[in-house]
Amino acid sequence: MSNKTYITISLMLLLSASYGQNNTTSKADKLFESYQYVAAIEEYQKLAESKNANEHVFTQLAESYYNVFDAENAAKWYAKATATGKADAETYYHYAQVLKVSGKYKEANNQMDIFAKLMPNDDRAKAHLANPNYIPRLASNSKLFDVAETNLKSEGQSDFGAVLTNDNLLYFTSTRNSSNKTDKWSDQPYLDIYQSIRDSDGKFSVPTLITELNTSFHDGPVTISADGNTLFFARDGLSEGQYEKNKKTKIKVGQQGIYKATKVEGKWKNIVALPFNSTSYSVTNPSLSSDGKTLYFASNMPGGLGQSDIWKVTIDGDNYGIPQNLGANVNTADKENFPFITEENTLYFATTGRQGFGGFDVYKVNLNGSESPQNVGSPVNSEKDDFSLSFNKNLNLGYFSSNRNGSDAIFSATPICKAEALVLVTNSKTKMPLADVSVTILDSKGNNIATAKTNADGKVSYPIECAVGYGLQIAAQNFETVASAVKAVKSGETVVEVALVPASVIITDKEVILNAIYFEYDKSNITAQGASELDKLVQVMKENPTMVIFVKSHTDSKGKSSYNLILSEQRAQSTVQYLLSKGISKERISGKGYGNTENKIKCISCTEEEHSQNRRSEFVIINK
Repeated sequence: MSNKTYITISLMLLLSASYGQNNTTSKADKLFESYQYVAAIEEYQKLAESKNANEHVFTQLAESYYNVFDAENAAKWYAKATATGKADAETYYHYAQVLKVSGKYKEANNQMDIFAKLMPNDDRAKAHLANPNYIPRLASNSKLFDVAETNLKSEGQSDFGAVLTNDNLLYFTSTRNSSNKTDKWSDQPYLDIYQSIRDSDGKFSVPTLITELNTSFHDGPVTISADGNTLFFARDGLSEGQYEKNKKTKIKVGQQGIYKATKVEGKWKNIVALPFNSTSYSVTNPSLSSDGKTLYFASNMPGGLGQSDIWKVTIDGDNYGIPQNLGANVNTADKENFPFITEENTLYFATTGRQGFGGFDVYKVNLNGSESPQNVGSPVNSEKDDFSLSFNKNLNLGYFSSNRNGSDAIFSATPICKAEALVLVTNSKTKMPLADVSVTILDSKGNNIATAKTNADGKVSYPIECAVGYGLQIAAQNFETVASAVKAVKSGETVVEVALVPASVIITDKEVILNAIYFEYDKSNITAQGASELDKLVQVMKENPTMVIFVKSHTDSKGKSSYNLILSEQRAQSTVQYLLSKGISKERISGKGYGNTENKIKCISCTEEEHSQNRRSEFVIINK
């Protein structure tokens, strides 16, 4: 059972709290209205199994389970409540939420369809209708963090609100103090503030209570100034005598407030309440900006957009401005909670009002821009409740909580640094960029990650992870293939310039072009230079096993035409025999001499250069 429940205690509108009440349900309703959900469940359960069972009983029982984050039982009773045909829109929405927590996305969509019909102008309904099958998209997004369990596990208890200081001191909130009295909301001990030291291996020391901050009621979570000397924390108003008494139940109901403490000789002292605390609404889960001038928090104070919203207030010494709602770009008609503001003014927060995997999902948004919040994706978010993400920039490490394993536990979140590798390919001789070059990026094991072609500017880019090296394989027709590498980078863009050397073998659609093959004067035997060139053709044919070549041998126009024809035929056959000797099958190679009957350069008094161009061998591709 999750004990982040108290942190949302009066951040939730008690939907249907008075709807359908009667004398029969009076006892159960009073328990529900005073947040005693465990006891309320017991009473509603009796009613649900009696002749007094009705939509109100089913809904209240489902809501009680919903408020203690028991999705399986909540879904059971939401199903009964909606089956009566009398349930309100929020009941269908909550039903969809708990179905998602169980991974039943198709069934959740069915309930969202009904919710959308009942509340067509609600932003949650509009988002659903615009993209009902969003889960595959969320699941396919590149992950932003690597996640790992910590050694702070406390079986069956709740740990959350973790904040790591620059000196490796972790503050967090927990129910692990079994000597505390029990909160009737969740039947778990009241929350206390703990601290633990992180070692060089990322392990934490045995947590210890910060006695000067804890009371006999709920205390925490906390946020700490950059210098470590000022701390803001949430606290139950009951501990300060700040509460309202329920007129029906006579039970004292305290709201959460935010308090400030300063460090004096290693101890937290001078604890004072912030001026906007109230007995009518809660302010909780504070997060202080790095310059100490703005405090972010969650509240259900008047003027909000939903059950709980993210707010901010300016700080000037001991003076505080008027709290400001962050508006519709952050807040929804449902619950936003657990804000954390980074040095770059990026806000992380948890919400149940946006499309997510289930329960609370962690989102982030750059408050300097106008972009919509982004779901941080898996593995931070899961089908269960994921929330309370904080981040230490200096240590490049974050922490968040999740009940994915049964109860709220603290997980580490190491950011996956994203960068870009820009590959620029040029011709080594002309220095000009080469388009349509195949560039393959490889992982550390040589596995092909992706292949793309360069654009008209000879460029292609790949997203890469920081601090990770990659291999490159660059290949283009008629150029030598090159292997290169992308070195590990910290962030941003890294440019890799690759100059391709034109291949000595050029393959076109019609022929394989080699360098000139020379024969000794008036002879047809293959020279060492000729053999070197023909070996290149052998390699091409082995790489292209279906290729069939026809050799055409030509001479210049010196001498008699009849003699030239005989000499060229001998040279063509010598070439064929050489290729056969290198393992090329006779079905794939043949040749013929053409003497000077097909001169490349038509001339009468030919120059020596023109004669040399006419003395040539051509390797015509009959079949590729």
